Amino acid sequence: MRIAVTGSIATDHLMTFPGRFADQLVADQLHTVSLSFLVDNLDVRRGGVGANIAFGMGVLGTQPILVGAVGSDFDDYRAWLDRHGVDTGSVRVSEVLHTARFVCTTDADHNQIGSFYTGAMSEARLIELKSVADRVGGLDLVSIGADDPEAMLRHTEECRSRSIPFAADFSQQIARMDGEEIRILLDGATYLFSNEYEKGLIESKTGWSEEEILSRVGHRVTTLGARGVRIDRAGQDPIVVGCAEEERKADPTGVGDAFRAGFLSGLAWGVGLERAAQVGCMLATLVIETVGTQEYTLRRNSFMDRFTKAYGDEAASEVRKHLS
Repeated sequence: MRIAVTGSIATDHLMTFPGRFADQLVADQLHTVSLSFLVDNLDVRRGGVGANIAFGMGVLGTQPILVGAVGSDFDDYRAWLDRHGVDTGSVRVSEVLHTARFVCTTDADHNQIGSFYTGAMSEARLIELKSVADRVGGLDLVSIGADDPEAMLRHTEECRSRSIPFAADFSQQIARMDGEEIRILLDGATYLFSNEYEKGLIESKTGWSEEEILSRVGHRVTTLGARGVRIDRAGQDPIVVGCAEEERKADPTGVGDAFRAGFLSGLAWGVGLERAAQVGCMLATLVIETVGTQEYTLRRNSFMDRFTKAYGDEAASEVRKHLS
């Protein structure tokens, strides 16, 4: 099953200031702030929802096709993704813009000053899915994640016009989208991903009830935080899957992306919705135990031992053969 993952590709540049921002601010001079902070640490992490999901699918062995736009500074990141089983042949490289970047400084009180540079991400709207499909011999599913809004709309319309099944996954972009845009992006989706808060926001912005949305999508996949995930289908009982037991909670960033990576990998394996959700929850557990969205290591024996403990022998027997 050939799955294309569209979405942002970015790097995070995270710095730590040992003092307090508040101590550097002069109350009657806030209209003319000019400050420079000498920081202690710089942590550069790979990120972007498209790349995070593709990385997770890659380590699970499902060879996803990453679709997005980057700058000429992408070489090292590309090599990392290639080594971890991601097809980066359809990533567009801008001739003039850098890869999207989040730059953030955190002080001793955990206050943050950050900037997000969209950069080459804006060129994702220029990517045609037909060229991607022609290169790889067709597409069975396209996951349309948070990206340049025009790119998300173009990919959705192209999937509909070419009868390619697609998954709608707005995540961070839902806050800036209006009801009409959201209605366009979800109508006809085979899968609609969101967390609980986003679920309510989708209904509020579109003006559609839960039942109306279920009549327009094949499956509604809602992540429930520590309670796992719920999959709803019109006229059928929901599927609810709990989380695997975590060994520690290091960093929640990227947990939702990891769930999607596991779930989409399960679909690629053909193991069914419940098993796919279980794989997603297990991979999400690995990410929450790790600082960074792509810094975890999937050790197959350990993964299957923990998966068996969480979901039982029958579930494990179906999944194990795909990880051998």
